[in-house]
Amino acid sequence: MGLWAGTGSCPELWDRLLGALALQGDVPCCIPPGCLGQGLWRETPAEAPAPTLQNVTQTVEEEKPEPPTLQEIKQKIEKYNAKVTNCLLMKLNDDGTYTGFIKVHLKLRRPVTVPAGIRPQSIYDALKEVNLAEMTDKRTSFYLPLDAVKQLHISSTTTVSEVIQGLLKKFMVVDNPQKFALFKEMRKDGQVLFQKLPLTEYPLYLRLLAGPDTNALSFVLKENETGEVEWDAFSIPELQNFLMILDKEEKDKIQQVHKKYERFKQRLQQTLKEARGKPG
Repeated sequence: MGLWAGTGSCPELWDRLLGALALQGDVPCCIPPGCLGQGLWRETPAEAPAPTLQNVTQTVEEEKPEPPTLQEIKQKIEKYNAKVTNCLLMKLNDDGTYTGFIKVHLKLRRPVTVPAGIRPQSIYDALKEVNLAEMTDKRTSFYLPLDAVKQLHISSTTTVSEVIQGLLKKFMVVDNPQKFALFKEMRKDGQVLFQKLPLTEYPLYLRLLAGPDTNALSFVLKENETGEVEWDAFSIPELQNFLMILDKEEKDKIQQVHKKYERFKQRLQQTLKEARGKPG
């Protein structure tokens, strides 16, 4: 019938086929509306999700402000503490540095590596800075609770790199710190904006500038999603596990595609059969 050639000899039948399949919701994404006469398997770009104003996540870059004077720091701390509704105040030291609290949300999608078979850290261990991870070579992996929150008491001289290392130590994570990155999360006009912080940035200063409101600024620890993967940061078992996961995902994706177009083929054959059986 020349149906697969694109132009075909029965455009009315082709319209009926597409119409019937569209009503059943089984027209594959490679057949956009109005493609009659352009070929069934014409390649088209993948359908992109419609943008929304409520859940848009972007990466933004900002210029680093000039360092403030000691008097400006003092005024900012007084203004900050006036807005604090709990006891988590900032304190200015005699040497011009200051201390305060930040909360970090842990949004890790992958499992982390921790020592296996050791007791939880005690107050004594924390005071004596005992590294329990060094007490055993056994390792295990598990997922941290989604969106877990950790509060840290830090100084104005504490860098992003030190915050990441401190968080990993508190959770006894032995993974390479290069696998992780600290982001600042901001909300503006219904959008969620993320900015990856450089390792030399000072989170407490950012907290001071934004004020205590976590809706204006919050900190998030995530996987370090960069263009270049730091493969040296992964162990051999981890790399082998990645290969197994990728192989499984590939097979699952192939199976999904096969099922999708097999379903479409069956619907198409059934519609053709019904169309041929009708008079006229």
